[in-house]
Order: sequence, then structure tokens, then C-alpha cells
Amino acid sequence: MANPSVETVNTASDKLLLALGVLLVIAGIAGFYLLDTHDWYVRGAALVVGIAAGIAAALASSSGKGFVAFAKDSYREVRKVVWPTRKEAGQTTLVVFGFVLVMAIYLWVSDKTIEWVIFSLILGWK
Repeated sequence: MANPSVETVNTASDKLLLALGVLLVIAGIAGFYLLDTHDWYVRGAALVVGIAAGIAAALASSSGKGFVAFAKDSYREVRKVVWPTRKEAGQTTLVVFGFVLVMAIYLWVSDKTIEWVIFSLILGWK
């Protein structure tokens, strides 16, 4: 049950924390626009503080804690990935381009053949 496919917010405190997070983000955005007579850094600070406080409140809920655990697990898995070397990536790219070229030629020949069969042989158009 570490990563359930569907997670619902069950407790009132989780709902309250998520609602508080949304309200803080909205307050930060509103503060940015309501402080239009102030300098840009005051407006920016209001926006950043509101968004940061909203994210912090949302992450304090059980859903937020689950998200943090999922993000940590994902990061741990990405670190296990064996990335290709530059030479391997270049070779794979050339193989893909070659395959695309062969398929393009095949589809063009098929298209022209079908066009010739339909228009020249069946319909008799020249």
C-alpha cells in the first residue's frame, strides 16, 4: 500500500490542510495583483511567500507526505538507470534515422503503387 493507484482525502485535517494550501496560493496571487503600486520585489515576495506557504501546507497533509515519498522513490529509481554512452546514443540515433528512411521509401512506393493500380488500371485515367 506504499503507492495506491487512487488516493482519497479521508480526514478533516487533510481536507483543511489542502484547502488552506489552495487559499494561500490564491492569496499570494491576489497579493501580487493587489500590490500593483508597490515595487516589483514586494509584489514578487508576496507571490513567492503565498505559493511557498500553500505548497508547505499541502505537503503537510497525508496526501502531500505520500507525494513526497513517491518523489523520493522515483528519484531513487532514476538513479538506478544505466544511461547510454555518447557512442551508443549516436549509434542508436543512426539506426532510428535509417529505419525511418527505409519506412518512408517503402510507404512512398506503396502509395505510388496503389495510386497507379487505382487510377491507371481500374479507372483507366492517364
